Amino acid sequence: MNFDDFTEGTEPGGLRSRSEIGILICHMLDYIGLPFPKDDLIGIFQEYDLANYFEIVDVLAELIKNKNVCYWDEDEKMLSLTQNGQMIATQLNENLSLTTRQKATAAAASMLKKRKVEQENPVTIIKEKGGGYQVNMRITDGLRDLLSLTVFVPDIKEANTVKQTFHKNPERLYSIMLAAVIGEKDMIRKALEELSS
Repeated sequence: MNFDDFTEGTEPGGLRSRSEIGILICHMLDYIGLPFPKDDLIGIFQEYDLANYFEIVDVLAELIKNKNVCYWDEDEKMLSLTQNGQMIATQLNENLSLTTRQKATAAAASMLKKRKVEQENPVTIIKEKGGGYQVNMRITDGLRDLLSLTVFVPDIKEANTVKQTFHKNPERLYSIMLAAVIGEKDMIRKALEELSS
């Protein structure tokens, strides 16, 4: 096998050939089955040390040039697999180790879940004129708001921490707030125990 990529940022077991990187990109887009953000795809490769950043970007550009992958939107932020790319994913994915395929698809599934949580539970951060930030959090069921909460924090770092913590488990906040407003002490105690564990 020709190891033709840079290996910086790639852990042992990561992909070291451009062809393997291309196959994995096609495999992941095929697994996802929907247009997927380019930055998220690159982020998965980096976060899981699957391949070097520069090689990922170069291979992705080559896949687009060869019409294996295309942009789904005018802003060139969303990627989609073409029929040629689907053939690559189907016929060549066995060239990748099972562990690599599983690691990549698990990462993609995790990213999709995270995006769904963020979409169903939007957070907006608004800078106040007098200083500080309002963080508006909403929990929805897809049709209506179940809970809307606004908190004031002194700086953007804390505002982003609130946002990230909220997105990790919006159901916990909902449970705590519901228990508090209906006066259900056992429910509050259970929610707080889960928070501290």
